[in-house]
Amino acid sequence: MRVLITGGAGYIGSFTARKLMERGHTVTVFDNLQTGHRSNVPANSLIVGDLRDIDQLDQALIGHRIEAVLHFAASCYVGESVLQPTKYYSNNLLNSVHLIDRMRRHRIGRFVFSSSCAVYGLPNADTLDESHPTQPVNPYGHTKLATEYMLADYAPAYGLGYASLRYFNAAGASADGHYGEKHDPETHLIPRIIFAAQGKIDAIDVFGTDYATPDRTCIRDYIHVEDLCAAHLAALNYLQAGGAPGAF
Repeated sequence: MRVLITGGAGYIGSFTARKLMERGHTVTVFDNLQTGHRSNVPANSLIVGDLRDIDQLDQALIGHRIEAVLHFAASCYVGESVLQPTKYYSNNLLNSVHLIDRMRRHRIGRFVFSSSCAVYGLPNADTLDESHPTQPVNPYGHTKLATEYMLADYAPAYGLGYASLRYFNAAGASADGHYGEKHDPETHLIPRIIFAAQGKIDAIDVFGTDYATPDRTCIRDYIHVEDLCAAHLAALNYLQAGGAPGAF
């Protein structure tokens, strides 16, 4: 299948691009490289572009005869979203509108959306499933859920097949050790723990003292990045087989 991956030079997107290439798919990465890395993607697979540029987006979709889109491109820091909501509504929601409308124009009917557990907000259960209420509490979560609402409305109106993946905290490196997290600055917990152990930073801060846990600090769920890539590939296969659209 000919697949366009937006944000495919970033952490999760680049892992997924490599996984799809290994499985024989033809992959084109569309990334503005603001947070992604050129070195993460084979040069002949990369388009340096912005989703706000409709002409450039059209050229990517038509010129590469795209059959499916995996959408990772987004701003993704909760704290920043509170301070800069305009950035998040522009990058996460408006750019998603641009992308999905161009897909509709060119009759591309398979879409895997990199959503987030942030759509749930403050959970009212210890374990969550797709039926748990969605009540985001920050602009990042709001923009992800708004995009999910758009997809749910577009599916019956335009025949769009989609899968929204509401995953939790991604972590890890490739088994061969060649690829891992490369955020600048690095804010993710597990790399910062490793940096502290290596002496690259003095310490890490642990916030929260009133959780219902043995030491009163929080417990977080993580998913290995390669498992997450496998989930995106499974979602793409599910849509190709005619699976019903929805969130997972």
